[in-house]
Amino acid sequence: MSPDALRSILFVPATRPERIAKALASPADAVIVDLEDAVAESGKATARESLDSFLNDNPQARLMVRVNAPGTYHYKSDLALCARHAAISHLVIPKTETCQALERAAACNKPLWPLIETARGLLALPALVHAPGVERLSFGALDMCAELGLETGTPGAQQILDQSRYALLVHSRAAGLMPPVESVHPSIEDTAAIGQAAKRAREMGFSGMLCIHPKQLPPINQAFTPSEAEIAWASKVLEGVAQHAGAFSLDGQMVDAPVIARAQGIIAKVRAS
Repeated sequence: MSPDALRSILFVPATRPERIAKALASPADAVIVDLEDAVAESGKATARESLDSFLNDNPQARLMVRVNAPGTYHYKSDLALCARHAAISHLVIPKTETCQALERAAACNKPLWPLIETARGLLALPALVHAPGVERLSFGALDMCAELGLETGTPGAQQILDQSRYALLVHSRAAGLMPPVESVHPSIEDTAAIGQAAKRAREMGFSGMLCIHPKQLPPINQAFTPSEAEIAWASKVLEGVAQHAGAFSLDGQMVDAPVIARAQGIIAKVRAS
C-alpha cells in the first residue's frame, strides 16, 4: 500500500513471531515489529534473534521495525539487524531528540519515522523534520503524558497534547513531509472511543493512527477512509473544475482553490488505497 494511504499501523512484539504473520494478514495497512517497549530488557537480544529468523524464513514479508531508543545499549545492534534485511521497509525511532541520532539510522537507507514523545523531541522539531531520511513524524501521547507529568485522560492533558499535535502537524507541513501519524489509543475493547479518537485525529490533519491490538483496526480504518458522501462530493467538485476556468458555485457554495485541493486530496487517498 502507498505510504499516502496508511490508516492503521499495528504494533507486534518481536518476541512473538507467530503474531507477526497474523498481523501481516490482518486488515492493518502496515505492521511495526517492536523491539522497544513490548520487549523486556532481558529479552532484547532474543527479540532480535527472533525477528532475524522470521525474516530469513519470510523474505517476502514487508514490515516496519521500532528499534530501541537512541543512546540505549541496543540501538546500534537493532540498526545493524535492520540494515541486513530488505523486508524491513521503515524504521520507527522512539524518543527522537537529535538529528545526530537520526543520522545513524539514516545509514540503513530506509525511510525514518521519528516518534516524538519527549519535551526535547518537541523542541527539536524544527531541525528533526529536515534530517536526512525522515519521511513522516509519529506521536507518542502516553509517553508524552509521563514526560510532562500530565494526568492522563483529563481535559488539561488533552489540551497540552493537542498543542504537541499542532507542532507535529505544522512542522511536517512546512518541511514537506507526509502528514503525521497519531498516537496509540490505550483502550482495546471500547471501539466507539477508538473510532472517535481516530476521527478527531483525521480532522486535525493526521493521516493514520498507531495501533496496539487487532480489535482497534476496524474503527481506525473506517475513520480514516473517505465516506461515500465525501467521495461523491469530491468527484462532483472535480467535474465542475473541468467545466470552469476559475472559481464557481456548487450546490450553493463557492468552490475555489482550497476547496479544489481538498477534493483532490480525497480522490488521491481513494486511489492510493
